Amino acid sequence: MKRPLLATTALLALTACSYPTEVLRSYSESGSIADGGNFGNSTMNNTQIMTGEKHYAVDLSRRFASEVGNTVNFAFNSARLDATAVNVLRRQAHFIRQFPEVRFRVYGHTDLVGSTSYNNSLGLRRAQAVVNFFASQGISRSRLEAVVSYGETQPLVATQDRERRNRRTVTEVSGFVASHPIIMDGKYAEVVHREYVESATSATTLAIVGNSEGVATGE
Repeated sequence: MKRPLLATTALLALTACSYPTEVLRSYSESGSIADGGNFGNSTMNNTQIMTGEKHYAVDLSRRFASEVGNTVNFAFNSARLDATAVNVLRRQAHFIRQFPEVRFRVYGHTDLVGSTSYNNSLGLRRAQAVVNFFASQGISRSRLEAVVSYGETQPLVATQDRERRNRRTVTEVSGFVASHPIIMDGKYAEVVHREYVESATSATTLAIVGNSEGVATGE
């Protein structure tokens, strides 16, 4: 009876001696578990923008597309803005007004029905309709371009038939106006303040309470 007990004790002792060795081998460098490869990304992003490696206009164009949508669609053989397009363009215009130092370009597209020359003209008319709408919303035409039409050459859906998704305009950031050749020259904080702080401040009206006889002394 004693021999099996001794054998079991020896086996447990051997296991106990080997276990810490395996645990120690599983340890890695301090902080490696927490680091998913994202440490320092903010600093890297700022450095890339300041050096021009990551262009501000590219990031702004992506943000424009994700926040307000950069595309509106048209009826067949038409450059008229319908109610849905107007709603999208109002959001685009609100975004554009927040960045007076940035220029925007509107690209016109068509589906594959019709001749190439006619579709080029139609695409340009669609882009001009969008620019005209932006101008009606108080945006200077000097910041807007509608000189490029891709016509039928860049369809979203490859079909020879009528396709609404191909009949569209796309608004994109194209650069900076002449008076603001680069926004990263120490003025980016002004843009952030204007957009996020001033836009969140509600308008207030200062009124002066009247005198003891109830007569107002000011407005």
